[in-house]
Amino acid sequence: MKIIDGGVTSAKGFQAASCAAGIKSQDRPDIAMVYSAKPCTVAGTFTSNVVKAAPVLWDRKIVREDAEKVHAVVVNTGIANAGTGSEGLRLCRETAQKTAEALGIDERQVLIGSTGVIGPQLNMPAILNGIEKLVPGLSESREAARLAAEAIMTTDTHPKECAVEFDVAGKTVRLGGMAKGSGMIHPNMCTMLGYITTDISISKDMLQKALSDVVADTFNMISVDGDTSTNDTLIVMANGEAENTEIRSEDGDYAIFKEALFHVTRELARMLAGDGEGSTKLLTCNVINASDKNKAKILAKSVITSTLTKAAMYGNDANWGRILCAMGYSGVQFDPELLDIYFDAEGCKRIHIYHDGETVPYSEDEATALLKHEEVIITADLKEGTAESTAWGCDLTHEYVSINADYRS
Repeated sequence: MKIIDGGVTSAKGFQAASCAAGIKSQDRPDIAMVYSAKPCTVAGTFTSNVVKAAPVLWDRKIVREDAEKVHAVVVNTGIANAGTGSEGLRLCRETAQKTAEALGIDERQVLIGSTGVIGPQLNMPAILNGIEKLVPGLSESREAARLAAEAIMTTDTHPKECAVEFDVAGKTVRLGGMAKGSGMIHPNMCTMLGYITTDISISKDMLQKALSDVVADTFNMISVDGDTSTNDTLIVMANGEAENTEIRSEDGDYAIFKEALFHVTRELARMLAGDGEGSTKLLTCNVINASDKNKAKILAKSVITSTLTKAAMYGNDANWGRILCAMGYSGVQFDPELLDIYFDAEGCKRIHIYHDGETVPYSEDEATALLKHEEVIITADLKEGTAESTAWGCDLTHEYVSINADYRS
């Protein structure tokens, strides 16, 4: 597998476009489209929030019940189309109908994504005007992918993209994606908007299995603020243009594809966690040598979601007591008298901060310097087995409150 510079247009046959439709303002691009002329096998995961946005209901029905193949996805920012009742779903259909008419496809082959403020109905004149602009602008270029990733941002400070290239049975395959998310991010299937494209040929069942498996250890292991959005959606589209023999079972080709999908989803997930609203650093927690993986997952998540731990990380305060406390109330059992805790950061000497029930002498100055890095890694060694898990979050700053206090302004 080779990491390449790319996004949703990296795979053969995929195009993207974006424009400023005026959904919320005229100042920035606010709608994007991803399209494949060749129909795509599709898989998806969606929010577990009981309150589901209209686009989630639209997409989920297509992915799970209706279309074997899709061609396009249209994503708007500014308005979430959540809490909008039957009218919100009708506006999804109107968006899909307009897109289908412009592309010459069926409306059930169009997926919809929305992000923004919950409550208002979509600005349909702007949406429909945007679609008219998008279709003529579709391009396979790298720039088109980047601009699409920018167009779907809300409070994100930068676009999130990742792409890889790999071989399957002598055929070169590409897989690339984009994601957005900075607030309302919490690990709970799935935590943002994300769109991944690939030219591999794979059955629907195998594509869905691969996606569901990798999500469990990537997007479902991140958190910014503990809030699971109403709009969370992750879609994978595979158009088969790599012309490999279709993957229909969990064979060696499937394993290669799944590894590539895991890499892209993990990197996008890390980008989201590191760009949490107002954050200054990515917080990574590795729980190692646990008796089982589920225990390791629960403990890692408990650390990165702890408000006090997140605040300590913002203050560059090596307060290991907050980490220990977060592990202790996680709901799983472990022996704190056998626990080791370490701090790591790139280019820094590892700091062993807690050992077998008590603190380890360390330099506060060295710890403060380490905690100022863009990624801080906390490792908790339970010393009871071989299972491990990793979760990603960010620090909690004054800016997070400011952003969310003024979100509708």
